[in-house]
Amino acid sequence: MAAASSSDSDSGRAESNEASSKWLDAHYDPMANIHTFSSCLALADLHGDGEYKLVVGDLGPGGQHPRLKVLKGPTVLTESPLPALPAAAATFLMEQHEPRTPALALASGPCVYVYKNLRPYFKFSLPQLPPNPLEQDLWNQAKEMSLPSVPVFLEVSGQFDVEFRLAAACRNGNVYILRRDSKHPKYCIELSAQPVGLVRVHKVLVVGSTQESLHGFTHKGRKLWTVQMPASILTMNLLEQRSRGLQAVMAGLANGEVRIYHDKALLNVIRTPDAVTSLCFGRYGREDNTLIITTRGGGLIIKILKRTAVFVEAGGVVGPPPAQAMKLSVPRKTRLYVDQTLREREAGTAMHRTFQTDLHLLRLRAARAYVRALESSLNPVSVTAREPLKLHAVVQGLGPTFKLTLHLQNTSAARPILGLLVCFLYNEVLYALPRAFFKVPLLVPGLIYPLETFVESLSDKGISDIIKVLVLREGQSAPLLSAHINMPVSEGLAAA
Repeated sequence: MAAASSSDSDSGRAESNEASSKWLDAHYDPMANIHTFSSCLALADLHGDGEYKLVVGDLGPGGQHPRLKVLKGPTVLTESPLPALPAAAATFLMEQHEPRTPALALASGPCVYVYKNLRPYFKFSLPQLPPNPLEQDLWNQAKEMSLPSVPVFLEVSGQFDVEFRLAAACRNGNVYILRRDSKHPKYCIELSAQPVGLVRVHKVLVVGSTQESLHGFTHKGRKLWTVQMPASILTMNLLEQRSRGLQAVMAGLANGEVRIYHDKALLNVIRTPDAVTSLCFGRYGREDNTLIITTRGGGLIIKILKRTAVFVEAGGVVGPPPAQAMKLSVPRKTRLYVDQTLREREAGTAMHRTFQTDLHLLRLRAARAYVRALESSLNPVSVTAREPLKLHAVVQGLGPTFKLTLHLQNTSAARPILGLLVCFLYNEVLYALPRAFFKVPLLVPGLIYPLETFVESLSDKGISDIIKVLVLREGQSAPLLSAHINMPVSEGLAAA
């Protein structure tokens, strides 16, 4: 029975119909009676014959009768009872000689059981007798990598003898990051909700929370991105397609979806008939890219990734632009740049003092120029609340006669202004004004009054000068406003 798939244009999800799907439906058994979590699934070549099997630490229906199951394809190869509920399963190599068949480690209750060739080999449990002094010293050393809370998810990267990082998601809602030889957490990630999963994708820690969201963090605890899910996250695991160098995170949701993300970009959505409880991706049988899914009702779904499938970021999800991955053509450092860097390093204090001195001088000169402008009213806007005025001048014409228009505005809220005068100061050798002094009518608040006059150019040498406009109050010598008009060269006389 194939899992149904549909398209959703609102969320831009990477769903497709069966013909264009990236997955082949290899097997679906809703009555497989498998109840487990992602941490209790493992894929390994247990017999060294190139045929990978699926190891399942099964909790049993309702948490009763836990069992260890090994599946070959869709069928159960072996099945053995467990004394307690399984917590995790992993495979590892115990021997160096060929054929290198892995052993199986299964955590169940207070013990760790090791199976070799699917038969019990070792059993590690907490010692009841006083431990050996050397062993006690080792336990004491391990007790010093302590955390403020009980860890529920662990993610380790690096080599133990060289350098490694340990990320632990704890029950207090924080993720602690430890490094080699650090007795206390070096970084702390404070989540706003309880974590439900922890997966490392390259150098990014992806944390799922009970607030139906995925969060991406660096190994130093800096938050990179957040993606909101349409339903609660039940399980998470890593998808690694080695042939294409792809690592992504898989999230199984309560609404029956399996969402695959690369960073915050949605790559694919798989729909299942029931809520997903565990996910595992890897080599199964002789297929390199196989997805194992178990559901809440005990069902088993096996899907095989098509060899021609290529994961592309969905259009509806905003991701980093492609140009971000392009390497910039940065020029090489020149000798001048290196010398300048050395000079800045050696004389940094003196350079900073010189810069501060110049900056203070610039501020002082600007303040002095502003004070002079206020004292001489060399500004087109009044600075006093008693006379709120605004002045703007426009010159029109080619010459020798120009039209000069003054736009005067009362910027007060409700008070009219009366008793103003306009005066022009100019070089009488160059210009002649028929109205060089006139009264201003009553200025109603908010209206712009155009005051017109004419300027005649008297020079035929093609030179121009500045005409000063002063707005004064009757009985006062200091102007309220002033403006300098740069007169253009008279083109009429030049042409004549």
